[in-house]
Amino acid sequence: MTGFTTQAIHAVHFNEEQAVVPPIYTASTFGQPTDGTEGPYEYQRGGNPTRSKAETTLAAIEGAQQAFLYASGMGATAAAMGILEQGQTLIMGMPVYGGNYRFATIELPKRGVQTQLVQDLSTLTDADFEGKKVGMVFLETPSNPTLRVTDIKKVADLAHRHGALVVVDNTLMTPYLQKPLELGADIVVQSATKYLAGHGDLLAGVASTNDPQLADQLFKAQLISGGVLSPIDSYRLLQNVKTLALRMDRQQSNAQALIQALADHPAVDTIYYPGSYSAQEAEIQAQQARGKGSLFSFTLKEGYQMKPFLDALKVFTFAVSLGGIESLVCLPTSMTQGAYSQDDKEASGLGDRLVRVAVGIEDLEDLKADLLTALDAA
Repeated sequence: MTGFTTQAIHAVHFNEEQAVVPPIYTASTFGQPTDGTEGPYEYQRGGNPTRSKAETTLAAIEGAQQAFLYASGMGATAAAMGILEQGQTLIMGMPVYGGNYRFATIELPKRGVQTQLVQDLSTLTDADFEGKKVGMVFLETPSNPTLRVTDIKKVADLAHRHGALVVVDNTLMTPYLQKPLELGADIVVQSATKYLAGHGDLLAGVASTNDPQLADQLFKAQLISGGVLSPIDSYRLLQNVKTLALRMDRQQSNAQALIQALADHPAVDTIYYPGSYSAQEAEIQAQQARGKGSLFSFTLKEGYQMKPFLDALKVFTFAVSLGGIESLVCLPTSMTQGAYSQDDKEASGLGDRLVRVAVGIEDLEDLKADLLTALDAA
């Protein structure tokens, strides 16, 4: 099987009474052999048939040997960053999702791990690794919410020369559009809450890898923390991911049309999308991804008011999150990136007039009319 959606649907087979839809195993514990050996499942925290099927499917579409599901996207990020040891340094590209920033700047220092924030990872050189024990480089590309693009292979080659792991948050692109493991990443994390589940009705996170030693550490993070995905949510994720490509094609098409529609509106200053920053970033995006995704941001020009714009929206919902079938807008500086220090907000270009737009699958003309009418009211 080579096609993305074919893999998403048929990566695992269900033989129970020839059912084409898998059963949900809600058991918290499983009977064991009496000869001293262990059965395939013992206790739900360590493994569950429904979760295993979902993990197998996600590993297949990611191009990974193994994938591990957690109770949220932050659970996956915490498991990956938890590999760092006392005395090591994490280099984190900025801007980054606020939850990732919060874990790196609040939790990791308690564990004796220092975090170095870098606004543009393309500027990294060998000198940034000298004199410190860099254990990991963590990046999102495109970045959330300014959609800056980072060359994954270039960063991976540099980091690996100095013995550092590379972790990529691939939430915005998903494995349908971008496969960081093929570009040199050691671990890929995603908030499966977003595009993978895609319906705004469950929390989940996934971490994937081709390295057996890293896989063992990611599994132990599940076992020790207990922050695993429930069987029911595993089932729902398993079913929802089968339509990922169909949903994302529609979302991406909608987003590109909306960007064009907003480009000449007098209330819109700058529009941010993957490749908008420079021709070089556009080229990198074209080389390492199959599209630009369905998230973009824009700044409202001075003289226009944010509240009338937000109040006039009827189809778009003013809310955090992204990747679902419903379209959303939010203000990153006070919402998704609210945990940033003021200095880091300013350095990342996160002003009060920045609007993040997460595009869903609604009819394009309705979305276009809603945004343009709201901007006229601003």
